[in-house]
Amino acid sequence: MKVLVTGVAGFIGMHTAQRLLSMDVEVVGIDNLNDYYDVQLKQDRLKQLASLSGFKFVHMDMADRQATEALFAAEKFQRVVNLAAQPGVRYSLQNPHAYIEANVVGFLNLLEGCRHNQVEHLVYASSSSVYGANTHMPFSVHDNVDHPVSLYAATKKSNELMAHTYSHLFALPTTGLRFFTVYGPWGRPDMSPSLFTSAIRAGRAIDVFNQGRMRRDFTYIDDIVEGVVRVLDRTATPDPTFDRSQPDAATSYAPFRVYNIGNHEPVELMAFIGAIEEAVGQQAIKNMLPMQDGDVEATYADIDDLRQAVGFSPATQLKAGVEKFVAWHKDYYKDA
Repeated sequence: MKVLVTGVAGFIGMHTAQRLLSMDVEVVGIDNLNDYYDVQLKQDRLKQLASLSGFKFVHMDMADRQATEALFAAEKFQRVVNLAAQPGVRYSLQNPHAYIEANVVGFLNLLEGCRHNQVEHLVYASSSSVYGANTHMPFSVHDNVDHPVSLYAATKKSNELMAHTYSHLFALPTTGLRFFTVYGPWGRPDMSPSLFTSAIRAGRAIDVFNQGRMRRDFTYIDDIVEGVVRVLDRTATPDPTFDRSQPDAATSYAPFRVYNIGNHEPVELMAFIGAIEEAVGQQAIKNMLPMQDGDVEATYADIDDLRQAVGFSPATQLKAGVEKFVAWHKDYYKDA
């Protein structure tokens, strides 16, 4: 088995590749190593993978059509896990073109690579951000997601639409996973767990948006990876019960599926900050701010479909997950 993992120097990409390699799967990882955040962290993640048997790294940009075509032709992947993307809701307000290039053009090149090289299954990262202005809780994959509130969310919804098109036209099995606020060791420095931990350790104030009245379905990285690997082994198939007169957004007459992957337990932002304070052993100085453009007040994953499909059940409690993250943070960033 040979699997392509895109965005392999990223947070979820590194952990996914590690898990696959531990299962004796051959992994080819690609990443463009852009400078959206500290490139050294990406390089250090790659060092974790470099010593593992069966791993090959290719430094390239998925938006490079010729390079992507050549990679697929040379490697002949059985399966593909797409975790490469320009992330971040707030950054999409400042640099929208980066999102179209990475998340739309790059994804099209990936779909073409799968189409022309008999890939058995494409599993790709979507996002809880696609729920946008929807306030029905918990978020269900059967809900309408036609009202995004950020360009990042719009590009992730476009990935789902593009994947369905290829599933329909070329019978390419595709499965989208809507990730919900992933955290854990080796996490991105631009996300709240790292921002809060760094600031608290250094005695700086933390920015708390919407006056702290936020809820997030924080999901530990090991649980996310468990779900990704299980889904990768369950190739999407047509839904025999699909009714075109009442179409279900999560399934199709084509080999297409979409699942939420989260903890199914939203946490108040202030409680999450409290868990970090306890793990760090220091109180936070809080700078209370209004809601930011493009953000949403709450996320909450309905994971019943994923549980029924692959037996997914998140196992990491928030306190334990935060403690593991903070321990890694203190070790990696020794000087607060």
